[in-house]
Amino acid sequence: MPKPAYKRVLLKISGEALMGNQGYGIDTEVLKLVASEIADTAQLGVEVAVVVGGGNIFRGVSESARGMDRASADYVGMLATVMNAVSLQEAIEKRGVVTRVQSAIPMSQLAEPYIRRRAIRHLEKGRVVIFGAGTGNPFFTTDTAAALRAMEIGAEILLKATRVDGVYDRDPRKHADAKRYQQVTFTDALRQDLGVMDATAFALCRDNEMGIVVFDMNTRGNIQRVVCGENVGTTIVKDTLETRFAGSQ
Repeated sequence: MPKPAYKRVLLKISGEALMGNQGYGIDTEVLKLVASEIADTAQLGVEVAVVVGGGNIFRGVSESARGMDRASADYVGMLATVMNAVSLQEAIEKRGVVTRVQSAIPMSQLAEPYIRRRAIRHLEKGRVVIFGAGTGNPFFTTDTAAALRAMEIGAEILLKATRVDGVYDRDPRKHADAKRYQQVTFTDALRQDLGVMDATAFALCRDNEMGIVVFDMNTRGNIQRVVCGENVGTTIVKDTLETRFAGSQ
């Protein structure tokens, strides 16, 4: 059995990733794949927390929200994340791993309320904790929720699972010669406007020196490879003294 490089991680999964090639909703085969990846990772002895988005169902800034008050639309989007969280919980538990869903918006019949100490205790007992409803506040993305929860629970790394295999210097779908970075500092990512996460989430990670790994979740075994320290995707690391000094000029 491979030896994990991290004890506790937070995995961010976008809602869009769960819909596969469908236009909306949840692709059951993709859900099963993601659940098995998470279960396999937890069974390595890694404490796994998950933040899941809701863009496959509803987003506050989507076309379907046109005409809605932004705060109301964001709350609807938060409810969508809880739907995904409960679906993911069911799929993971079918693989023999105990999970808990915690929601930033109280809904006691579906999920526990988010309580930091309780979440940490679940992780210590080997349970996968899935955080739903973002931060519980409108105008904040699930990227920001992922950054915030990662720091609150003391995660060692934030894993951003996407549908691309890392961070590129430009859009690889439009430029055949786009270069993929294996490692980049926060300062360089900002200078080049690489769009790793939204600005609030990125600033939280940078200010608190929370490393980020961006990788392709559609490749079987990638989550385990990342937590075992293999060079997968792109790692965003804290700035060196030189880059911090240069950025202050």
